[in-house]
Amino acid sequence: MASSGIPDNWAELDDEALLDVRLADLPVTIAGSALEAPLAQLTAELAAKGLQCPIHFYLADTWFTPDGFISMAVPFYLAHPRLQRLELAQMLEVEGGEHEWCMRILRHEAGHVIDNAYRLRLRRQRRALFGSSREEYPDFYAPRPYSKSFVLHLDPWYAQSHPDEDFAETFAVWLTPGANWTQRYAGWPALKKLEYMDALMRSLAGTTPTVVQADEVDPLRRERRTLRQYYRRKRRHYGVDHPAFYDRDLRRLFSDAPAFAGQPTAAQFIARLRRPVRRLVADWTGIYQYTIDRVIEDMMTRSRELKLRLALPEDEARRAFTVMLTVQVMNYLHSGRHRVAL
Repeated sequence: MASSGIPDNWAELDDEALLDVRLADLPVTIAGSALEAPLAQLTAELAAKGLQCPIHFYLADTWFTPDGFISMAVPFYLAHPRLQRLELAQMLEVEGGEHEWCMRILRHEAGHVIDNAYRLRLRRQRRALFGSSREEYPDFYAPRPYSKSFVLHLDPWYAQSHPDEDFAETFAVWLTPGANWTQRYAGWPALKKLEYMDALMRSLAGTTPTVVQADEVDPLRRERRTLRQYYRRKRRHYGVDHPAFYDRDLRRLFSDAPAFAGQPTAAQFIARLRRPVRRLVADWTGIYQYTIDRVIEDMMTRSRELKLRLALPEDEARRAFTVMLTVQVMNYLHSGRHRVAL
Protein backbone atom coordinates (compact mmCIF):
# COMPACT_ATOMS: atom_id res chain seq x y z
CA MET A 1 0.00 0.00 0.00
CA ALA A 2 1.40 3.40 -1.01
CA SER A 3 1.75 6.04 1.71
CA SER A 4 -1.08 8.05 0.14
CA GLY A 5 -3.52 5.22 0.79
CA ILE A 6 -3.81 4.17 -2.83
CA PRO A 7 -2.85 0.50 -3.38
CA ASP A 8 0.41 -0.28 -5.14
CA ASN A 9 -1.54 -2.09 -7.85
CA TRP A 10 -3.82 0.92 -8.46
CA ALA A 11 -3.42 0.59 -12.23
CA GLU A 12 -5.13 -2.81 -12.01
CA LEU A 13 -8.24 -1.45 -10.31
CA ASP A 14 -11.47 -1.53 -12.29
CA ASP A 15 -13.04 1.78 -13.26
CA GLU A 16 -15.46 1.87 -10.33
CA ALA A 17 -12.71 1.42 -7.76
CA LEU A 18 -10.34 3.81 -9.54
CA LEU A 19 -12.99 6.55 -9.62
CA ASP A 20 -12.87 6.70 -5.81
CA VAL A 21 -9.17 7.65 -5.81
CA ARG A 22 -8.32 11.30 -5.15
CA LEU A 23 -6.43 13.08 -7.92
CA ALA A 24 -3.80 14.18 -5.41
CA ASP A 25 -3.12 10.55 -4.52
CA LEU A 26 -2.37 9.40 -8.06
CA PRO A 27 1.30 8.32 -8.09
CA VAL A 28 2.03 9.76 -11.53
CA THR A 29 4.79 12.05 -12.75
CA ILE A 30 5.92 13.48 -16.06
CA ALA A 31 9.32 11.83 -15.61
CA GLY A 32 9.28 8.34 -17.03
CA SER A 33 5.89 8.81 -18.71
CA ALA A 34 4.91 9.04 -22.37
CA LEU A 35 4.76 12.82 -21.92
CA GLU A 36 8.55 13.07 -21.97
CA ALA A 37 8.78 12.65 -25.75
CA PRO A 38 6.32 15.39 -26.82
CA LEU A 39 7.63 17.80 -24.17
CA ALA A 40 11.19 17.21 -25.37
CA GLN A 41 10.06 17.76 -28.96
CA LEU A 42 8.41 21.06 -28.05
CA THR A 43 11.55 22.19 -26.23
CA ALA A 44 13.63 21.29 -29.30
CA GLU A 45 11.28 23.18 -31.62
CA LEU A 46 11.53 26.31 -29.49
CA ALA A 47 15.32 25.99 -29.28
CA ALA A 48 15.52 25.62 -33.06
CA LYS A 49 13.84 29.03 -33.32
CA GLY A 50 16.30 30.51 -30.82
CA LEU A 51 13.65 31.01 -28.13
CA GLN A 52 15.39 30.69 -24.77
CA CYS A 53 12.40 30.13 -22.53
CA PRO A 54 12.79 27.17 -20.14
CA ILE A 55 9.14 26.16 -19.73
CA HIS A 56 8.25 24.50 -16.44
CA PHE A 57 5.83 21.63 -17.09
CA TYR A 58 3.67 20.13 -14.35
CA LEU A 59 0.59 17.93 -13.97
CA ALA A 60 -2.86 19.39 -13.32
CA ASP A 61 -6.46 18.50 -14.13
CA THR A 62 -6.46 20.10 -17.59
CA TRP A 63 -4.37 21.96 -20.16
CA PHE A 64 -3.65 25.56 -19.24
CA THR A 65 -0.93 28.19 -18.90
CA PRO A 66 -1.00 30.22 -15.66
CA ASP A 67 -1.10 33.92 -16.46
CA GLY A 68 2.15 35.74 -15.79
CA PHE A 69 4.38 32.66 -15.50
CA ILE A 70 6.54 30.49 -17.77
CA SER A 71 4.73 27.36 -16.58
CA MET A 72 2.46 24.98 -18.45
CA ALA A 73 -0.04 22.58 -16.89
CA VAL A 74 -0.51 19.24 -18.64
CA PRO A 75 -3.48 16.94 -17.87
CA PHE A 76 -2.68 14.12 -15.50
CA TYR A 77 -4.36 11.42 -17.57
CA LEU A 78 -1.62 11.68 -20.21
CA ALA A 79 0.96 10.54 -17.64
CA HIS A 80 -0.25 6.94 -17.45
CA PRO A 81 -1.95 4.53 -19.91
CA ARG A 82 -4.45 3.37 -17.25
CA LEU A 83 -5.64 6.94 -16.75
CA GLN A 84 -5.91 7.41 -20.50
CA ARG A 85 -8.20 4.38 -20.64
CA LEU A 86 -10.35 5.86 -17.89
CA GLU A 87 -10.49 9.22 -19.71
CA LEU A 88 -11.57 7.42 -22.88
CA ALA A 89 -14.28 5.52 -21.03
CA GLN A 90 -15.59 8.67 -19.36
CA MET A 91 -15.25 11.21 -22.19
CA LEU A 92 -15.14 9.00 -25.31
CA GLU A 93 -11.83 10.54 -26.37
CA VAL A 94 -8.45 11.44 -24.87
CA GLU A 95 -7.64 15.06 -25.66
CA GLY A 96 -3.98 15.10 -26.66
CA GLY A 97 -3.73 11.32 -26.48
CA GLU A 98 -2.26 10.98 -29.96
CA HIS A 99 1.23 12.37 -30.52
CA GLU A 100 0.38 14.91 -33.23
CA TRP A 101 -2.73 16.04 -31.33
CA CYS A 102 -0.61 16.49 -28.22
CA MET A 103 1.94 18.52 -30.18
CA ARG A 104 -0.75 20.83 -31.55
CA ILE A 105 -1.96 21.59 -28.03
CA LEU A 106 1.58 22.01 -26.69
CA ARG A 107 2.48 24.50 -29.42
CA HIS A 108 -0.67 26.46 -28.65
CA GLU A 109 0.07 26.57 -24.93
CA ALA A 110 3.68 27.49 -25.69
CA GLY A 111 2.29 30.56 -27.44
CA HIS A 112 0.72 31.63 -24.15
CA VAL A 113 3.99 30.96 -22.30
CA ILE A 114 6.04 33.04 -24.75
CA ASP A 115 3.42 35.78 -24.50
CA ASN A 116 3.90 35.75 -20.72
CA ALA A 117 7.69 35.42 -20.83
CA TYR A 118 8.25 38.53 -22.93
CA ARG A 119 5.14 40.47 -21.87
CA LEU A 120 4.16 40.70 -25.50
CA ARG A 121 0.59 41.74 -24.76
CA LEU A 122 1.97 45.17 -23.81
CA ARG A 123 3.27 45.78 -27.33
CA ARG A 124 1.25 48.23 -29.38
CA GLN A 125 1.42 46.32 -32.68
CA ARG A 126 0.52 43.07 -30.96
CA ARG A 127 -2.63 44.74 -29.58
CA ALA A 128 -3.40 46.32 -32.95
CA LEU A 129 -3.28 42.99 -34.78
CA PHE A 130 -4.77 40.63 -32.21
CA GLY A 131 -6.72 42.86 -29.84
CA SER A 132 -6.35 43.58 -26.15
CA SER A 133 -5.66 40.85 -23.61
CA ARG A 134 -7.84 42.82 -21.20
CA GLU A 135 -10.90 41.86 -23.22
CA GLU A 136 -13.10 39.59 -21.12
CA TYR A 137 -13.25 35.95 -22.12
CA PRO A 138 -16.80 35.44 -23.41
CA ASP A 139 -19.29 33.02 -21.90
CA PHE A 140 -19.77 31.97 -25.51
CA TYR A 141 -18.66 33.05 -28.94
CA ALA A 142 -20.24 32.76 -32.36
CA PRO A 143 -17.48 31.70 -34.76
CA ARG A 144 -17.41 32.78 -38.38
CA PRO A 145 -16.41 29.56 -40.17
CA TYR A 146 -15.45 31.26 -43.41
CA SER A 147 -13.37 34.08 -41.95
CA LYS A 148 -9.83 34.26 -43.28
CA SER A 149 -8.68 36.68 -40.62
CA PHE A 150 -7.73 33.82 -38.29
CA VAL A 151 -5.50 30.76 -38.60
CA LEU A 152 -6.90 27.26 -38.26
CA HIS A 153 -4.96 25.08 -35.85
CA LEU A 154 -6.56 23.43 -32.80
CA ASP A 155 -10.31 23.32 -32.93
CA PRO A 156 -11.77 25.02 -35.98
CA TRP A 157 -12.26 28.74 -35.26
CA TYR A 158 -10.76 28.58 -31.76
CA ALA A 159 -8.60 31.60 -32.61
CA GLN A 160 -11.80 33.64 -32.81
CA SER A 161 -12.69 33.13 -29.16
CA HIS A 162 -10.35 35.76 -27.65
CA PRO A 163 -7.33 37.90 -28.66
CA ASP A 164 -4.99 35.77 -26.52
CA GLU A 165 -6.23 32.59 -28.20
CA ASP A 166 -5.75 34.22 -31.59
CA PHE A 167 -2.15 35.00 -30.63
CA ALA A 168 -1.49 31.47 -29.30
CA GLU A 169 -3.03 29.81 -32.35
CA THR A 170 -1.00 32.02 -34.69
CA PHE A 171 2.17 31.22 -32.74
CA ALA A 172 1.41 27.49 -32.96
CA VAL A 173 1.03 27.62 -36.74
CA TRP A 174 4.26 29.62 -37.00
CA LEU A 175 6.14 27.12 -34.79
CA THR A 176 4.91 23.94 -36.48
CA PRO A 177 7.73 22.38 -38.55
CA GLY A 178 6.81 22.11 -42.22
CA ALA A 179 3.62 24.15 -41.81
CA ASN A 180 4.44 26.15 -44.97
CA TRP A 181 2.23 28.93 -43.68
CA THR A 182 3.33 31.47 -46.28
CA GLN A 183 1.61 29.41 -48.96
CA ARG A 184 -1.18 27.97 -46.81
CA TYR A 185 -2.40 31.44 -45.83
CA ALA A 186 -1.48 33.33 -49.00
CA GLY A 187 -4.16 35.93 -49.69
CA TRP A 188 -5.64 35.61 -46.17
CA PRO A 189 -5.70 38.61 -43.80
CA ALA A 190 -4.34 36.12 -41.23
CA LEU A 191 -1.05 36.11 -43.14
CA LYS A 192 -0.29 39.59 -41.76
CA LYS A 193 -0.47 38.15 -38.24
CA LEU A 194 1.85 35.30 -39.18
CA GLU A 195 4.36 37.68 -40.78
CA TYR A 196 4.28 39.82 -37.64
CA MET A 197 4.77 36.70 -35.51
CA ASP A 198 7.74 35.66 -37.62
CA ALA A 199 9.42 39.06 -37.32
CA LEU A 200 8.63 39.29 -33.59
CA MET A 201 10.03 35.85 -32.77
CA ARG A 202 13.16 36.50 -34.81
CA SER A 203 13.71 39.65 -32.76
CA LEU A 204 13.39 37.65 -29.54
CA ALA A 205 15.73 34.84 -30.62
CA GLY A 206 18.68 34.56 -28.27
CA THR A 207 17.28 37.02 -25.73
CA THR A 208 16.51 36.34 -22.08
CA PRO A 209 12.81 36.39 -21.11
CA THR A 210 11.56 39.30 -19.04
CA VAL A 211 9.55 36.93 -16.85
CA VAL A 212 11.32 33.90 -15.36
CA GLN A 213 8.91 32.91 -12.56
CA ALA A 214 7.53 29.38 -12.94
CA ASP A 215 4.80 28.95 -10.35
CA GLU A 216 2.43 25.96 -10.30
CA VAL A 217 -1.21 27.02 -10.18
CA ASP A 218 -3.68 24.29 -9.09
CA PRO A 219 -1.20 21.39 -9.42
CA LEU A 220 -2.41 17.81 -9.26
CA ARG A 221 -0.84 17.23 -5.84
CA ARG A 222 -3.26 19.76 -4.30
CA GLU A 223 -6.37 18.44 -6.02
CA ARG A 224 -8.56 16.85 -3.34
CA ARG A 225 -11.42 15.76 -5.55
CA THR A 226 -11.82 12.11 -6.43
CA LEU A 227 -11.71 11.00 -10.03
CA ARG A 228 -15.45 10.40 -9.75
CA GLN A 229 -16.08 14.00 -8.73
CA TYR A 230 -13.73 15.26 -11.41
CA TYR A 231 -15.50 13.35 -14.19
CA ARG A 232 -18.96 14.18 -12.88
CA ARG A 233 -18.17 17.89 -13.27
CA LYS A 234 -16.40 17.42 -16.59
CA ARG A 235 -19.21 15.36 -18.11
CA ARG A 236 -21.78 17.85 -16.86
CA HIS A 237 -19.84 20.71 -18.41
CA TYR A 238 -19.52 19.06 -21.80
CA GLY A 239 -22.93 17.40 -21.74
CA VAL A 240 -26.12 18.71 -23.25
CA ASP A 241 -28.13 20.44 -20.56
CA HIS A 242 -30.58 22.47 -22.61
CA PRO A 243 -33.85 21.44 -24.30
CA ALA A 244 -33.38 19.80 -27.67
CA PHE A 245 -36.07 19.78 -30.29
CA TYR A 246 -35.26 17.41 -33.13
CA ASP A 247 -38.72 16.34 -34.35
CA ARG A 248 -38.78 18.34 -37.57
CA ASP A 249 -35.31 17.24 -38.63
CA LEU A 250 -35.90 13.63 -37.67
CA ARG A 251 -39.10 13.45 -39.71
CA ARG A 252 -37.18 14.54 -42.80
CA LEU A 253 -35.17 11.32 -42.66
CA PHE A 254 -37.52 8.94 -40.90
CA SER A 255 -41.23 8.22 -40.82
CA ASP A 256 -43.90 6.49 -38.72
CA ALA A 257 -46.06 5.78 -41.78
CA PRO A 258 -47.25 2.14 -42.19
CA ALA A 259 -45.52 2.00 -45.60
CA PHE A 260 -42.13 1.87 -43.82
CA ALA A 261 -43.06 -0.73 -41.21
CA GLY A 262 -40.56 -3.21 -42.67
CA GLN A 263 -37.64 -0.78 -42.49
CA PRO A 264 -35.08 -0.60 -39.66
CA THR A 265 -36.07 1.67 -36.82
CA ALA A 266 -34.51 5.12 -36.79
CA ALA A 267 -32.88 4.35 -33.46
CA GLN A 268 -31.25 1.21 -34.88
CA PHE A 269 -30.01 3.11 -37.91
CA ILE A 270 -28.55 5.92 -35.80
CA ALA A 271 -26.93 3.42 -33.43
CA ARG A 272 -25.04 1.84 -36.35
CA LEU A 273 -23.68 5.24 -37.37
CA ARG A 274 -22.98 6.44 -33.86
CA ARG A 275 -19.23 5.94 -33.52
CA PRO A 276 -17.95 6.91 -37.00
CA VAL A 277 -20.29 9.90 -37.31
CA ARG A 278 -19.48 11.08 -33.78
CA ARG A 279 -15.76 11.18 -34.61
CA LEU A 280 -16.34 12.81 -37.99
CA VAL A 281 -18.47 15.61 -36.55
CA ALA A 282 -15.97 16.10 -33.72
CA ASP A 283 -13.21 16.59 -36.30
CA TRP A 284 -15.35 19.11 -38.19
CA THR A 285 -16.55 21.15 -35.24
CA GLY A 286 -13.91 20.72 -32.53
CA ILE A 287 -16.60 19.77 -30.00
CA TYR A 288 -16.02 16.96 -27.53
CA GLN A 289 -17.25 13.57 -28.71
CA TYR A 290 -18.99 13.24 -25.35
CA THR A 291 -21.16 16.27 -26.17
CA ILE A 292 -21.95 14.95 -29.66
CA ASP A 293 -22.84 11.57 -28.18
CA ARG A 294 -25.39 13.21 -25.87
CA VAL A 295 -27.04 14.85 -28.90
CA ILE A 296 -27.12 11.47 -30.66
CA GLU A 297 -28.59 9.83 -27.56
CA ASP A 298 -31.35 12.45 -27.43
CA MET A 299 -32.13 11.85 -31.10
CA MET A 300 -32.31 8.08 -30.56
CA THR A 301 -34.59 8.52 -27.55
CA ARG A 302 -36.90 10.86 -29.44
CA SER A 303 -36.94 8.54 -32.47
CA ARG A 304 -38.13 5.68 -30.26
CA GLU A 305 -40.84 7.87 -28.73
CA LEU A 306 -42.07 8.86 -32.20
CA LYS A 307 -41.78 5.23 -33.46
CA LEU A 308 -39.80 6.40 -36.49
CA ARG A 309 -38.33 4.11 -39.15
CA LEU A 310 -35.92 4.64 -42.02
CA ALA A 311 -37.70 6.36 -44.93
CA LEU A 312 -34.79 7.02 -47.31
CA PRO A 313 -32.14 4.88 -49.02
CA GLU A 314 -29.42 4.17 -46.47
CA ASP A 315 -26.62 6.05 -48.25
CA GLU A 316 -28.80 9.13 -48.61
CA ALA A 317 -29.99 8.89 -45.02
CA ARG A 318 -26.41 8.51 -43.77
CA ARG A 319 -25.31 11.70 -45.54
CA ALA A 320 -28.41 13.60 -44.42
CA PHE A 321 -28.04 12.47 -40.81
CA THR A 322 -24.39 13.54 -40.71
CA VAL A 323 -25.33 17.00 -41.95
CA MET A 324 -28.25 17.23 -39.51
CA LEU A 325 -26.06 16.24 -36.57
CA THR A 326 -23.41 18.76 -37.56
CA VAL A 327 -26.00 21.53 -37.68
CA GLN A 328 -27.36 20.59 -34.27
CA VAL A 329 -23.86 20.48 -32.78
CA MET A 330 -23.02 23.84 -34.33
CA ASN A 331 -26.18 25.22 -32.72
CA TYR A 332 -24.82 23.84 -29.46
CA LEU A 333 -21.50 25.61 -30.00
CA HIS A 334 -23.29 28.89 -30.66
CA SER A 335 -25.36 28.37 -27.51
CA GLY A 336 -22.26 29.01 -25.44
CA ARG A 337 -20.93 25.72 -24.15
CA HIS A 338 -17.92 25.20 -26.36
CA ARG A 339 -14.88 23.86 -24.55
CA VAL A 340 -13.35 27.32 -24.23
CA ALA A 341 -15.80 27.98 -21.39
CA LEU A 342 -14.40 25.37 -18.96
